[in-house]
Parts: sequence; structure tokens; C-alpha cells
Amino acid sequence: MRSQALPPKLPTSRPWGATREPRGWHHVAVIADNLPLLEFDADRSAVVEPSSTQRRVDAPAAAVACFFPEVVAEWAKHARPILELPAQGKLWEVEKNGQRLALFYPGMGSPLAACRLERAIAAGCKVIIACGAAGALDPQLEMGQHVISVSAAIRDEGTSYHYLSPARKIEVSDEIVAVLTEVVELHGEMHTTGVTWTTDAFFRETRSRVSRRRAEGCITVEMEAAALLAVAAFRGVQLGQYLYAGDNLAGAVWDHREWWESRRREGLTELAAEAALTLLQRTASLSQTPSKRTTPA
Repeated sequence: MRSQALPPKLPTSRPWGATREPRGWHHVAVIADNLPLLEFDADRSAVVEPSSTQRRVDAPAAAVACFFPEVVAEWAKHARPILELPAQGKLWEVEKNGQRLALFYPGMGSPLAACRLERAIAAGCKVIIACGAAGALDPQLEMGQHVISVSAAIRDEGTSYHYLSPARKIEVSDEIVAVLTEVVELHGEMHTTGVTWTTDAFFRETRSRVSRRRAEGCITVEMEAAALLAVAAFRGVQLGQYLYAGDNLAGAVWDHREWWESRRREGLTELAAEAALTLLQRTASLSQTPSKRTTPA
């Protein structure tokens, strides 16, 4: 849909033996419950763990996973690197309002983003707010006009299935969405909350799939949210995400709208930083408040 190039012609059949009718590889029947992706393993330990394959650092507890490389590069001018991340990335430490804050560029796509998030969590990050751009599935979402707080993500990618048992959707906690909303409204920004569709295949966002996702309530499409949320849930940390509507997939033709030049990017990163520090403070306050069930009479 986003490329006019035609794929190479694939063979339509393959011999399977003298007594069998030739069959195309794409015609072979698949048993759904036999798919490796659905073989969830609840074992908490892995052969390779992030904490055992990186040096120990004292990373800030609050972090921003910023999908805008130019913003990360600008903030990095006044930051210190604290950890090397996969694919030549870095975990940075900056200061915001007198508080320590971690910052990193997750990279494009669920596998790399999840891997970098794993490293950041192992380094000590416990509250992460991601910020990025997404394709608009709702025709009412003008480019960059609204700040979008993700309330849930459709899991149409592969990474999340290695962290959580198979399910169609992963939800963001009401508490996190409330903080995201509060910060945006505090600054008087136009805001909406909604479900995003996370897919691995940028060039396979077909018309029919777009229609189906819109029908089930998705207002945006991107490539990482479901995986980031799954990693956070598995590791027991808090994660929320801001998006802005970039290119438009809701019309008769794709409109890129020059989404990469939106002025929303720097401001969205600032909001994410404030939300991360606010959520960390709330989390710390809650952890210091005795539970009513355990308070002595």
C-alpha cells in the first residue's frame, strides 16, 4: 500500500512426490494451534538474560522511550551516556526539573524496540513513557493536532507473544492512562485516548485490514506499542505511550502528510518526560502507603 513496486513472481507449485498432486507452498493447510508463535512458554528464566549480559549501571527509575531520533540527538547534547544499547544505541541520562531521567531511542519495529527496552529495564528503569508517531485510521485525526494516549494495542506482531500468552489485545492500566491524560490537559493540549493497531508489516497494511481494525475501534497504526506493553507487563514495570497522528490511512489514497516534519515531536517528548516523572512520584507514594488490609488495628 505504501509502495508501488510489485513483488517478484513466486512459483505456483512445488513437487511433493510422484504420487502427490503438485501443491503451492502457500496452499499448504495450517493448523492454528500448531503455530510456533502460539506456543507460549511461561518459564520466567531464559538462556540469555539482559541483566547477565550487560554491565551494572545506576539508571534513573523514570525513562522516556522517544521514537524521534532527531529529538534524542538534541537532548543528548546535554546528557551523559550510561549504557550501550543494541544496534549502536545509547541509554542517556538527562536532568528535567532537577530530577534524573533516562532517555533512549527504541528503534523501528517491535523486536529492536523490545530488546532496547529490556536493556533499559535491566539497567534500573521502572517507569517508562514512550512517545512516537502513528498512522491515522480515524479520518478526524488531523496530522499532529491531538496528543493520543494509548489505552490498548491490538497484538498483530510477533514479539509480544513471547512475553504474554496469546490474546488479541493488551490493555494499558487505567492509572497510567489517567496520568497521561492529566499531564496533557494540564498544558491545555487537544487530547484523545484510543486503541492502536501494532503490526510488524509496514508494507502489508492492506485496505481490508485497515477496514477491519477501524471496525474494532483502532484509531492509529504503528509497529511497537503492543510489544513494549508486553515486555513491561512481563518485567513488572509501568509503561504508557503518547502518539501523534502522522500519515493518513483512512482516505481513498495514502497521504503521508509529511508526518516526519511535525512540530509535535519535541513537545510530545517534553510531555512524556513530565508524565514519566509524575507517574514515578505517584508510584513511590503508593508504595509507601500501607495497605488497608495490613494496617494494624
